[in-house]
Amino acid sequence: MKIKKLIPFLLSMLLFAGCSTVDNQQKGVKHVSMNEAIQMMEKESGYIILDVRTPEEFAEGHIPNAINIPNESIGSADLSQLPNKDQLIFVYCRSGRRSKEAAQKLANLGYTNIVEMGGINDWNGELEV
Repeated sequence: MKIKKLIPFLLSMLLFAGCSTVDNQQKGVKHVSMNEAIQMMEKESGYIILDVRTPEEFAEGHIPNAINIPNESIGSADLSQLPNKDQLIFVYCRSGRRSKEAAQKLANLGYTNIVEMGGINDWNGELEV
């Protein structure tokens, strides 16, 4: 009889533990549209624009002043190109999938001010080559 009462309690505790893990994973990452990111860039200064596509994709055209660190290169080690973990970093890729992955990896590395802005497909401005 007591075990039957204990099972729902344990299941609800697992559910709450799972929810808190999801919240912790998103800490430090803000997901915005490309238009919202452009508006933020107009108001902010001292930020980095991070393109996480391949070097070949980057060479074909990228957002002006962006730096390239491919998503596949972001792992468990600190990145020398991004020494300040509190600096505002705008992250993008081609369509938005890799930028979400990269933003999460950066958060896991301790970066605290990440704006994931989707894909360059939604960029209406000029491109650098």
